[in-house]
Amino acid sequence: MNKKHAITTAVILAILLALVYSQFRHWRSFDWQQFWTITRGLNVWMLLSGVGLIYLAHVLRAVRWKLFLRPTCQTTVSRLIPSQFIGFSGLALLGRPGELVRPFLIARKENLTFSSQLAVWTVERVFDMSSVAILMGITLAIWGEKYRAYPFVQWAGYTLLGIAGSMAVIVFVLWWRSEQIAGLCEGLLTPRFPRPAKAVSHRLRAFGQGLHTIQDLKSFVLIVLLSLSLWLLIARSYIQVMHAYPVTTVSVQLESGGPADPSQVVTRTVRLHNIELEDAMLVMGASITGSVVQLPGVGGGSQLAIIDLLSRVFSREPYNITPELAVSCGMVCWLVTFMAVIPAGLIMAHRERVSLRAVSRESKMAATQA
Repeated sequence: MNKKHAITTAVILAILLALVYSQFRHWRSFDWQQFWTITRGLNVWMLLSGVGLIYLAHVLRAVRWKLFLRPTCQTTVSRLIPSQFIGFSGLALLGRPGELVRPFLIARKENLTFSSQLAVWTVERVFDMSSVAILMGITLAIWGEKYRAYPFVQWAGYTLLGIAGSMAVIVFVLWWRSEQIAGLCEGLLTPRFPRPAKAVSHRLRAFGQGLHTIQDLKSFVLIVLLSLSLWLLIARSYIQVMHAYPVTTVSVQLESGGPADPSQVVTRTVRLHNIELEDAMLVMGASITGSVVQLPGVGGGSQLAIIDLLSRVFSREPYNITPELAVSCGMVCWLVTFMAVIPAGLIMAHRERVSLRAVSRESKMAATQA
């Protein structure tokens, strides 16, 4: 581990510890017995169906990448599927250094330049962010009124729709005039910031190159539909996880300023099966936001973000999610939607004779050269 990596890991760990402290200090006690009882009652078949939906989403990613490659390379979805699973396994196990594994493997397998696949990967990220913004924006704008205690939720939906619209305009402009915009930025920034100017112009040109892999309007529409579909599948996998929890009754200590009073303990019914699409979108958004801060193979940010959301927004009727259930659900959601790809990815890596650590190092070196 080099010095830069060690410092980054230390900073992430410090942030995660601060998040853990801020989360648990609000809870007077944590009932481990309730936690284990709730977790043992999970419906395994529902969890496996959630994993299946995540696997299907990765297959749709391979179909989408095939459309990106259509102008330059005639390949098949079956050839691209292993790179998807191996790449996301590398991301789960290695963290951010594993992000470049997918474009690197595809470039090597299809005899393409790594820079061209980096451009495709960048465009893929934009379609993913836009799809999430559109889906969350629509659902929260329409059904946000159900969260009356949290009025910011509906406004967040309108904001996300505005962001998605802005991204659409930016993408169109860069597709239309990426070379001219890159040259203009380079000319304006070079006198004062020569190195950043070169980097910015290079990324704009690469992004424009990636956008031009979209062959025609039909391909664009298919890519949009695939992007929306795969994120709907991911949202559905969150629903499957939460519906896997049985209907249970728990004893809850009502909040008061003084010491615990037995007369303030009430029995409530926990109904995670009432979770709908708009609720799952909120949970998915929290998970995506939290994943910005996480440790390789450990996560942290994603689970904590889900736990915080569930224990705050869904602690009332009809859900009545307790801190113990929030912790269990946050961990299981992370395992199903993010870590469950690892077994299939490692099997495919073995069949393809791929070493994740070696490919991660090679992709990092290739990215530096590119």
